[in-house]
Amino acid sequence: MTTKEATDIQPIRLNKFISNAGVCARRAADLLIKEGLITVNGEKVTTLGQKISPQDVVKYRDKVLSTDTLVYLLVNKPKDYVTTNKDPQGRKTVLQLVEGACEERVYPVGRLDRNTTGLLLLTNDGELAKMLAHPSSNVKKLYHVVLNKPITEEDFDKIKEGVVLEDGVAPVDKLEIVEGDRSSIGLEIHMGRNRVIRRIFEALGYEIARLDRVMYANLTKKNVSRGQWRLLTSEEISHLKALG
Repeated sequence: MTTKEATDIQPIRLNKFISNAGVCARRAADLLIKEGLITVNGEKVTTLGQKISPQDVVKYRDKVLSTDTLVYLLVNKPKDYVTTNKDPQGRKTVLQLVEGACEERVYPVGRLDRNTTGLLLLTNDGELAKMLAHPSSNVKKLYHVVLNKPITEEDFDKIKEGVVLEDGVAPVDKLEIVEGDRSSIGLEIHMGRNRVIRRIFEALGYEIARLDRVMYANLTKKNVSRGQWRLLTSEEISHLKALG
């Protein structure tokens, strides 16, 4: 799996990874690779010298290998932070919000654009990250949208029916007016297309003044103030893994 979030992390040789995971020494790891006993992202690898990234899922006899303690952090992202490990323009990144949280290298699951606030999951569990990103996992995300003007009844119905964008229809799972203010909207969606919520409203002539993700896969902002983070509980981790 390759993502923009991981481009600054150096790849590691597969045999070294297997050794670091405690399976065997590097020379013995080469034998496992030659014998076709190692898979990377579900594909059997038999060529020596291959390198892998932290997001790649490596298995030996159907067991996922890991060199790190798995860490799961839930962050309440403020505005003006970018969802990357490093930014060539020198902007603040979400990784700065979790400095000192753990010794392991974590990375964002999916992304929120710079002006979007709210819940973001960071982890070093590559298998879970791939599963959550896959459309079949049907991960629900709830957003609070504040528009620059009240939405009309006609446009509200158009969004519920599915607005046609340049990359196809954008289905919305739930849509409601928040507290009677027609410029404040709650929207639930499960697709992960780029800037899809902003594009839905822009297609109908609205600008989004504020966009906040208030729920991700049943995880909420309870006990996570803006700019802060917390570790997931074992129950929450189990719930996420059950989505696959």
